[in-house]
Amino acid sequence: MKIGLYFGSFNPIHMGHLVIASHVANYADVQQVWFVVSPQNPLKSSTSLLNEHQRLFLVQKAIENDNRFKACDVEFKLPKPSYSIDTLTYLSEKHPEHEFLIIIGSDSLQNIKQWKNYKELLTNYKLIVYERPGFEVNQIIDEADLCILKNAPLLNISATLIRENIRTGKNINYLVLAIVKDEIEKGGYYK
Repeated sequence: MKIGLYFGSFNPIHMGHLVIASHVANYADVQQVWFVVSPQNPLKSSTSLLNEHQRLFLVQKAIENDNRFKACDVEFKLPKPSYSIDTLTYLSEKHPEHEFLIIIGSDSLQNIKQWKNYKELLTNYKLIVYERPGFEVNQIIDEADLCILKNAPLLNISATLIRENIRTGKNINYLVLAIVKDEIEKGGYYK
């Protein structure tokens, strides 16, 4: 099975994440999209991160009724911080029956040379790139096998905005699914 891996902190998962994942599932050559919840992204600060198990739970609630999606906690078992190449190597060894592809925004593609063992990653794995305005897919990365998704329906929503809205008592309706909002409120997350 071809599986698109959507790496992220998902702090919290929001409508922008879900729209991208749905677009990839609909238009890329994959049978499933796995949301790989990263305990800690090596390129981001971890000071505002909700506990990884709570973030995984929110992802599970968000996607529970869509069989195209799966929540993946593989990075919880791997050394931290999490590096995509280590996760991909582990998953490829554990599940040789699957082909893993990386879902990435064209903004993140610009920084791929900062990733651990990026040449190995580009040589061994196909990338599904969804374009973001202002971040054209450059041809500097010749060794990469890219599937470029044009016209992805992007929502200008950030988890930072959602966390700030929660902290300041503003409404987060329509930024996250209702079930995610309910769980955030029940858990008192991001207060």
